[in-house]
Amino acid sequence: MDDAHRLLDHLLATLVYRTQKALRGAPPSFATFSAGHGVRAPRDLVRHMSAVLNYARALLGGPDRLDSLPTYEEEVARFFEVVQDLRDRLAASPLPEATTPERLVQGSLSDALTHAGQLALLRRLAGAPIPPENFHDATIE
Repeated sequence: MDDAHRLLDHLLATLVYRTQKALRGAPPSFATFSAGHGVRAPRDLVRHMSAVLNYARALLGGPDRLDSLPTYEEEVARFFEVVQDLRDRLAASPLPEATTPERLVQGSLSDALTHAGQLALLRRLAGAPIPPENFHDATIE
């Protein structure tokens, strides 16, 4: 694995870590918490995160469409499955010519990281903030 692939893999591992932290221990009502008009509920954010990462996965030969799942728990499980499949695909083969590491970062990966931050913010707004942490020192694999 070259340096660019290692960095992409670490970025995806970081996304998993931060998303797990934002979701772990959330009250059941968090899935449908509404912060106001036009703000996605956590369930919708997780589904959207899967969709933007699925776009990246499709660039590497993966499926090009995701349907909504019946439950929040299924959406969360699928998100982590999509991330793992994307990591596996990145490790298995070189990127297609039109897809660069930089484009993956500026597109799908940054979008998903932004939404992981939104989940953390929604936790605070929902009255169940996540514990503080120095992410620089976190063990992310």
